[in-house]
Amino acid sequence: MSESDDTHRPADAPETVAEAEAELPSWDDEYLQRVADRLKFNYDLQRDYAAGGERFEMYGRLYVESQKQFLHQSINWANYETVEHLFVRRADGVSEADLDALVELGHDLAEEWIEPSEEHQGTDFTFVLVVPDVPENVRSYVDGFRDRTLLKYGYYGAYEVNLAVVAPDREDAVGSTEADVTAAFELWRDLEAGPSGLLGRLRAWLG
Repeated sequence: MSESDDTHRPADAPETVAEAEAELPSWDDEYLQRVADRLKFNYDLQRDYAAGGERFEMYGRLYVESQKQFLHQSINWANYETVEHLFVRRADGVSEADLDALVELGHDLAEEWIEPSEEHQGTDFTFVLVVPDVPENVRSYVDGFRDRTLLKYGYYGAYEVNLAVVAPDREDAVGSTEADVTAAFELWRDLEAGPSGLLGRLRAWLG
């Protein structure tokens, strides 16, 4: 007898279209509503969310469990958890200082929200700003940005702060290195296209 393969699954994800629709909040903002429709099967979504003294029009939480099993789910070990916290805000504009403030907020939330343990594999804090246009200095700041912090030299996993800036009216977006969810905000693109991005990551997690 041999152990089964690792299992990966979003915890408490809706199993049917009807369940997802019933749990989905509604936004007066048509763009955010369409983005929510893309995220609803994998993220637990809320509207008008407050964190660290800041307010966001949308908040999403993606929680994935990974474990090794032997014969039955009750016989398991090497249990790990991966979490993404997604914060979305509309703004009239964006500067590098705005992005710096969000990065600092991400570090503050990490200190407050993460409970270091051997089971903690990774937590992402992803901030998305929806703006009229993407200035070139902001594009340069976000493109290639990565901020990863090991917890106890990696023994308790790590956390990342990710950034994305989207200008839907101009069909323009830029996301940092690990901000795969940016694809869900690009309504002008097909999420099914290509192995990379949001769906690619979820397929990798789910096997």
